Amino acid sequence: MNLDSREIIAKRIAQELKDGDVVNLGIGIPTLVSKYIGDKKVYLQTENGLLGMGPPPNEDEVDIDLIDAGKATVTIMPGASFFDSAFSFGMIRGNHIDVAVLGTLEVDRYGEIANWSVPNQPILGVGGAMDLVAGAKKVIVASTLFTKDGSPKLVESLTLDSSGERRVEQFVTEYASFTFQESDIFIDDIYGDLSFEELKERIGLPLKQK
Repeated sequence: MNLDSREIIAKRIAQELKDGDVVNLGIGIPTLVSKYIGDKKVYLQTENGLLGMGPPPNEDEVDIDLIDAGKATVTIMPGASFFDSAFSFGMIRGNHIDVAVLGTLEVDRYGEIANWSVPNQPILGVGGAMDLVAGAKKVIVASTLFTKDGSPKLVESLTLDSSGERRVEQFVTEYASFTFQESDIFIDDIYGDLSFEELKERIGLPLKQK
């Protein structure tokens, strides 16, 4: 099966999840991760008030009352629970989320992200991004590596509004997985059609291999 860029990213992130993890999936590419969890005992949480989210429904399984934070229809797993938004954010702010998977617009060389404000576009609200960046035990960001005009989203300094001072642990793209240590950017896995040297040239930042 040939996967598109979004699916490649989602499948790679699913490999990072471990049995017992409570995981929040953000809007966009992160929601696709639920398709690739397989038999892992992972508990998916959505900030609109569900713990125990399953993979996307088949056409004959759609229930319009079961949705995630992005209003996409979902399934529920045995033992799932529902609660209000205040309780959900209590879980997030109380450090009860093991892994948050978020989309992003930019990531700087230290792992700080910008994922909520686009210049000259209406601001619909930051949603739970700032809470998840601050409250989750681990944050993985999921995004294509380059913008539509070919510019890298991995940058020296953010040009967009930050989502919080906390630095993320991992940036997963369709070409490679990056991790951050001090001011160093490490490539810990290459699985796309760009080599290490090609990635260095196109991104324009010093990169290291683990």
